[in-house]
Amino acid sequence: MFLILAAVPFEAVAGQVCIVDDMQRQVCLDRPAKKVIALYGALNEIVISLDLGDRLVARTVQDSGLPGMEDKPCIGTHMRPGMERVLSLKPDVVLQMGGRSRAKRSVRNLERFGLQVAFFRANDFSSLFSVINRVGRLLGAEARADSLIRDMRGRLEAVKEKVKGRSRLRVFFEVRYPNLLAAGRGNMVSEVIDKAGGRNCLEAERKIVRLNEEELIRKAPEVYLVQKGPMNPDPVPVSSRRHFRTLPAVKNGEVYVVNELLFSRPGPRSVDAVEKLAGILHPKLMD
Repeated sequence: MFLILAAVPFEAVAGQVCIVDDMQRQVCLDRPAKKVIALYGALNEIVISLDLGDRLVARTVQDSGLPGMEDKPCIGTHMRPGMERVLSLKPDVVLQMGGRSRAKRSVRNLERFGLQVAFFRANDFSSLFSVINRVGRLLGAEARADSLIRDMRGRLEAVKEKVKGRSRLRVFFEVRYPNLLAAGRGNMVSEVIDKAGGRNCLEAERKIVRLNEEELIRKAPEVYLVQKGPMNPDPVPVSSRRHFRTLPAVKNGEVYVVNELLFSRPGPRSVDAVEKLAGILHPKLMD
């Protein structure tokens, strides 16, 4: 199906811009979008990184901290946007990032009201670059998107050269505690760990993995990362958890609290996360 859709000409009508989104649908606009609503923070960050933040006509609850977004009208949350508020702003296109089934439901609800919606997924840098490319196309900013991708690739390559040949420490990334949740290998976080010269100590291909303390102890992580943000607003100090004191990371003082929006949100700042983590895992190399 993807090959069939991808083969359809993008410029079927003069001035029209088209992409194939990650629900394998062709999304076409009569002209590059001037009024955009992005329901996921990283998509807002992509538009801002393309120097087109003025085209964003609204924000979600979580995105008030992004540059230039503070005074934009709030249209609800990533998963539950307020339909009346979205419709009142008359966007040319709505951008959504998926993961859970609820994100797809929001796409269908918006389309029922006649809105153009593009749905994306990004679990690694390759898929993230594809998202940036397609968002740039919808906004008529392909050259800017290409430039952003080149810059991100260059920075990743610089980190790769610095950590090449070095031992890869076992890294555990805590999503939430208690009822311990961690980043599996299907998560952008795992890609960040790999690019930074570490190794995710979990082997499960799922995005989020639930595990008990006995399993964690068997994994014996050498570096323990705890995210702080919307999913884990007030992390319990790892050193205060009695059963965690035997972990190599805790014994050696290699426990770090990191910004959830930097590490877990796949977007332009994912390269910042790689550079930051590389500095933790290989401090002498990244000075």
